[in-house]
Amino acid sequence: MGVQVSTATLAGAVAECGAAGTIAGVGLGYGTAENDADYPGASRRALKDEIRKVKVATRGVVGVNLLGALSNFDDLVRTATAAGADFIASGAGLPLSLPELAEGSRACLIPIVSSARAASIIIRAWKKRYDRRPDAFIVEGPLAGGHLGFKPEELQPCAPGRLEAEVAEVLQVARDCERETGAHLPVIAAGGIFDGKDASRFFAMGARGVQIATRLVATPECSVAQAFKDLYISARAEDVVIIESPVGMPGRAIRTRFIDRVLAGERVPFKCGYQCLRTCNPATAPYCIAQALFNAVAGDLDDAVVFAGHNVSRVKDIVPVRQLLEGLVRETLAARPLFS
Repeated sequence: MGVQVSTATLAGAVAECGAAGTIAGVGLGYGTAENDADYPGASRRALKDEIRKVKVATRGVVGVNLLGALSNFDDLVRTATAAGADFIASGAGLPLSLPELAEGSRACLIPIVSSARAASIIIRAWKKRYDRRPDAFIVEGPLAGGHLGFKPEELQPCAPGRLEAEVAEVLQVARDCERETGAHLPVIAAGGIFDGKDASRFFAMGARGVQIATRLVATPECSVAQAFKDLYISARAEDVVIIESPVGMPGRAIRTRFIDRVLAGERVPFKCGYQCLRTCNPATAPYCIAQALFNAVAGDLDDAVVFAGHNVSRVKDIVPVRQLLEGLVRETLAARPLFS
């Protein structure tokens, strides 16, 4: 949902429904002259502006998702907490320094993990360095869209039940932590959650929440170009591919002409005024992932990478956020015997 897919408009609409809205904090200044001249400054000011717009529009819970691989990660964490973000969710690397960066704020700190081992490392490191624990864990499985914390061979084909196994293992780590601290440590399931039946499965296991992303793109409140949304609605299961991103991670996207060129080995030259991702080497990268993602938001699909979850082919209509979330709740409650 990064590079201007989930911004204040979408996050605020989600928060107004009583859910937790999330602003994706990467690439918010993209497309401006200021971004070309001063990427860190443009990113900082754009993030402040998105949080300000949400705080004016809603009293609901709104936080920020920040990739640990961002070169300006530290600056953006401090910016988000100073601007009043209710939580910071962070993945793409272990956010071992997050408590220090958010010191003095009331923001909840929520690492995004793909394994129990990662959760254990974070708990131990935060306890030793800062004498605090995470406020929750988001467990993201291999069916998610975008950059994925798995090896490519773990994604082809998608193993059924993989997220369930990961959630079960992280739940055990969380319960061990709860016994030591006496404080509850919620676990949130993410990646491939499409409807209430999916949600009910994870609630039955002991998860306290679920995260959805792909379905929220096909809403009026998501500010991406209509062509982006139309691609989601028309996508077939066979259109979803795993790509090797320039940042050194696999990613799940919908096939476009641009992706066909990249998969064929073509290099797309670009100029880089600021290395926005620590793991990207502009001298050897086959293309600029940030520019390709921004092109998608702007509707230039022939030059775009369009990230999406495994279940994007099930998205058939543009549905308002409130209608979508209320339907999800009804479906979940209808399956209540599964988790009551």
